[in-house]
Amino acid sequence: MTSRRETDLYEPIKAALTALGYTVRSEVDDCDLVAVRGDEILVVEMKLRFNLDLVLQGAERLQMADSVYLAVEAPSSQRKSRRWRQIKELCRRLGVGLITVRFGAGSPVVEVLLDPAEPQRRTSLKKRAHLLREFAQRSGDYNTGGATRRPLVTAYREAALEVAAYLRSGPASVADVRAATGRERAGDILADNYYGWFARVSRGVYCLTPAGSEAVERYADVLTKA
Repeated sequence: MTSRRETDLYEPIKAALTALGYTVRSEVDDCDLVAVRGDEILVVEMKLRFNLDLVLQGAERLQMADSVYLAVEAPSSQRKSRRWRQIKELCRRLGVGLITVRFGAGSPVVEVLLDPAEPQRRTSLKKRAHLLREFAQRSGDYNTGGATRRPLVTAYREAALEVAAYLRSGPASVADVRAATGRERAGDILADNYYGWFARVSRGVYCLTPAGSEAVERYADVLTKA
């Protein structure tokens, strides 16, 4: 029997949402999957099995999204079981949707078993705005939903990587880095040195550290897409 991982659920669900006109990103503000279409924000939290952690994550995401779905691998026997009816009723009471992904000989099948209830005014506008801002500032989808093996590519990390990539050719001034990368916050990124990628050579001039060079190589896929 094939051993599944949470990450196996991500691509089928992403494809289904993309087909509906959503732009999808993974691992945004701790959400497994975020999909945006116009002003609408949809969040999907994924686990192989339905458990309390999944419920707690879904309940928390209701503060920042218009629609929240919980997604699990479709169990071999589900629809008429007492436990499955209880799961659907719990989701209905929470106001979250329920998605299953069934794996077989062909392509995975994504099925929406329950749509969220009518939105209630429980959204935190501050958290919603932060989620949408983080989403918008990413140039692509560089993480895999449900996976944390490599430090996540946040909007800040992506900007820092572009700064680091420019410094591979040698020390440069903040003004040159800002002009070359288009990153207005280049000065703050260099001065804060949050990841330890930069070293100050002289006033307003920075170079790349060995850790920075390693990061540029490790995240080469991000720099290629950016």
